[in-house]
Amino acid sequence: MTVLDRYRGGFSSGDEITAPMDAGSAETAMTMRGRYSDDSLLSPRFLSSSMTPPCVLGTADLTTFAYQGNGPDQILRRITDYHDAQGHKAARCYDMAVACQLDFRRADGLQNLNAALQSCEVFRIAGGDTRPGVLRLLALMAPGDLMTNTPLDFLTNHLNVRLDLLYLVPDRPLPATIPDHDIAFFAVGETTPESLARLNRLFAAWPGPVLNNPRFLPAMQRDTLSRSLSGIPEIRSPAVVSVTRRDLESGAAPGFGYPCLIRPLGSHAGAGLARLENEDDPGEYLRSSSARAFYLTEFEDYRGADGLYRKYRIAFVGGKPFLCHMAVSEHWMVHYLNAGMTESASKRDQEAAAMAGFDSGFGQRHAAAFAALHERLGFDVYSIDCGETRDGRLLMFEADTAAIIHLMDPPDLFPYKQPQMRRVFDAFGDLLRRQVRGNDDDRGPVPGPGGIARTVLFAADTHR
Repeated sequence: MTVLDRYRGGFSSGDEITAPMDAGSAETAMTMRGRYSDDSLLSPRFLSSSMTPPCVLGTADLTTFAYQGNGPDQILRRITDYHDAQGHKAARCYDMAVACQLDFRRADGLQNLNAALQSCEVFRIAGGDTRPGVLRLLALMAPGDLMTNTPLDFLTNHLNVRLDLLYLVPDRPLPATIPDHDIAFFAVGETTPESLARLNRLFAAWPGPVLNNPRFLPAMQRDTLSRSLSGIPEIRSPAVVSVTRRDLESGAAPGFGYPCLIRPLGSHAGAGLARLENEDDPGEYLRSSSARAFYLTEFEDYRGADGLYRKYRIAFVGGKPFLCHMAVSEHWMVHYLNAGMTESASKRDQEAAAMAGFDSGFGQRHAAAFAALHERLGFDVYSIDCGETRDGRLLMFEADTAAIIHLMDPPDLFPYKQPQMRRVFDAFGDLLRRQVRGNDDDRGPVPGPGGIARTVLFAADTHR
């Protein structure tokens, strides 16, 4: 498993960008203060239409560049060429954080990110489509690796959307100046209870349209989601339990027998995933793992009549499902990169047919399952990995807000993905604009770039 599997799945600090508050700040603060009972939580913040955060290439650009076969040296040269012209050290550090992780140096990547955030908490994705009428999207992010936040630039780089990234740094208040925006997206996919409480307060108090309510994040944990879906007839949700290393060393049985799957808590993209065949296997597995806690999952044999396994990644955008890929494999542990999709024209033909017939086929067969899923996961944008059981039910593997939705596969081998993924991108753009239009009746037109900056009060931010 590589970092690219997930997606295919320090410098010194620069100058901080700030802006003064205008004369209307106090009046606006007093107007909004009445909405909240705890004055100790109130803190005025300034939204500026003229603020220009430092630009970064970002995760989508650098990951796509790596996916095209460019190695660490070429990635470093790309970053150097861009930032030598830009001249912002924190932005260079940010892109180096991405590059280190693409080179499997996670610790170095996090060190670079932390260095960048020491002086700058807001960055702008460079190179997006910014024709007249650009929509301004602000993503609220958390410090962490590439799987911590929704990678929105994979979507926005194909749309007329300007994407700014605002990092919520623990034990630090919101920055004094934030770029004005038409809509905010709560992009944090992994969080602590303390950070989740902060996200919930900010979501409730945000002075404009918002997407992806963070209160649903706990429902996506593997064991919680399994229990939540277990009583739905249309869904096969294998049982999941969390266990400690001591539990496994003491010989505690999983409760649903063998074979079963094991993976470390917090792992992604099959890292550390294995199948335990009998009670002797946990000991052998632990000898190769240093993790302290694990998920055990009941194993479901989901081979089709032809003996092959099929795993679907489905993105939900505004409640509508879109098939983003279908991997066909001889092995139960299916990842798109190791399934042989590039080497097999037959498998690609199957995927093309699945995409072409999704709305009237897979999507229609599992419409009731999708509806039940939405009752438990109220996100505006999220993805699931799933399959089909032999009796025709939806087989749930996991749900995620940080899964990549991309168009990186070579068009000569995967021509059918171009129109399909454009549908997904367009659906995301339509969702953003619907949300903005729906809010216009409440607060009037949203100023475009260069418009008059407005002052707001971001309440309930205790920055913990």
